[in-house]
Amino acid sequence: MSVLKDKLLLGVDIGTNESKGVLIDGSFRPIASFSVPHAMENPQPNYFEMDAEIWWSDFCRICRGLMEQAGVGPEQIAGVGTSVMGCDCIPVDKSCRPLRKAILYGIDARSGPQIDALIQELGEDGAIAMFGHIPRSDDIATKILWIKDNEPEVYANTYQFLTGSSYLTAKLTGKFTIDSYLAKAAFRPIYRQDGTYNEVDGPRFCRADQVAAIANVTDIAGGVTAEAAAACGLLEGTPVIVGTGDSTAESIAGGLVSPGTLFVQFGSTMFYIYCLEGQMDACTADHFPGSYPFTIPGSYAATGGTNCAGTLTKWVRDLYYAQEVQAARHGGPDAYSVMAQEAAQVPPGSNGLIMLPYFYGERSPINDPDAKGVMFGLSGSHTRKEINRAALEAVAYSLGSHMRLFQNHGLTPDRVIIAGGGTKNPVWMQIAADVIGMPVQVAQDWQTASYGDACMAAIGCGILPDFPALKQAMPLSRPVMPDPQRHALYQKYLDLYETLYQRTRDLMHQLP
Repeated sequence: MSVLKDKLLLGVDIGTNESKGVLIDGSFRPIASFSVPHAMENPQPNYFEMDAEIWWSDFCRICRGLMEQAGVGPEQIAGVGTSVMGCDCIPVDKSCRPLRKAILYGIDARSGPQIDALIQELGEDGAIAMFGHIPRSDDIATKILWIKDNEPEVYANTYQFLTGSSYLTAKLTGKFTIDSYLAKAAFRPIYRQDGTYNEVDGPRFCRADQVAAIANVTDIAGGVTAEAAAACGLLEGTPVIVGTGDSTAESIAGGLVSPGTLFVQFGSTMFYIYCLEGQMDACTADHFPGSYPFTIPGSYAATGGTNCAGTLTKWVRDLYYAQEVQAARHGGPDAYSVMAQEAAQVPPGSNGLIMLPYFYGERSPINDPDAKGVMFGLSGSHTRKEINRAALEAVAYSLGSHMRLFQNHGLTPDRVIIAGGGTKNPVWMQIAADVIGMPVQVAQDWQTASYGDACMAAIGCGILPDFPALKQAMPLSRPVMPDPQRHALYQKYLDLYETLYQRTRDLMHQLP
């Protein structure tokens, strides 16, 4: 018998380039999916933002589209879960109207001067003591400081500084809440690790009443208000869980429900969540991020990310495969499928071509917002095929660098899960397995963040008791096994990849 019986669960995720929604039934499989594209704004170098009101509009379109596609009414929706790009900063008024465009996650590095000022004032040790790590572009506290310094009127009129999931949940329920994990990891030092407001360091950034109340991601934030119901088509009173960041939701969707597992999201960016049994301190010397209490009760997470993953392959597509993009519009094969086929024709190492994927600066493991992209080793014999494969390898090398970082701290994951749009490219998944020398478990195409949102709503609504029960309800992922010979070769290229950045870093910083 279906645990959901005749009820369905709805999940919606707002991503970098599109918003996606899914309805799942009692088999915990999707019965309908719907997506809406949108654009990210890059008004100047290191600035990335988006109009949060577009997110609400996308949500409403997705809700109505899903119910129409599945042929169901709002009374059949048992609960709602949402996620949005993590570490976004959205100042809103009392009516949850955005006072400016959302400053996006770590890809937005406009707060560099605020970070430098903090480090200069506190020293590295003092900054680490305050943040738990060297302050960086994905810290929401530094984004709030940027608003305080550059947009004082917005700062003065802000009722709440929200992140994306808090914004959507507030639009649905009228309640200002935030996932405990996201608050403690992304808003530090505004929140203490026990979830309370930090009265010592917090006032430097904002008042206690300007940040949302902490709750667990699966807690019910409230029911859909009459105003929200009229806008999105859901039934008034439908339960809505607190929600979380997209990477957390996608990690849950992929099966990250226990310590020892490394989840890697191959989306527009590459983001990882390494679930650990205990808390670990950050390390300045090699940018090890430390760990924080995670969504899974009793566990901790080390996190980081590469700014350019799917955006890098899109750059290759648009620049070198424009003819295929045009042909696809007239019924030809998808350009990405052509790229995958051509990448498979190139040997590991891309015939001596190495790419650094730092097109938008870089987060971990180098934490350098001024890093630049590099194509190294170009020769007259190289074609778009080598450039195409080198881009895939570049992202895999970043994953390999992270694995080395973990191993330096005595950590080797028991299991590696990869999810996201990049899993559609089997060549990329094989490259990733070969670079790290471990099997990778590849999630199903539909095991995306919106699916994780719907699954967590099942826990929030009491349909499932906990995360272990969710694990039993979810599908098995498919393994991709590494090739030992290719792994040995890739270790040599990984050495070159890491050395290339070290030797060009100072030159990169001299460029505008």
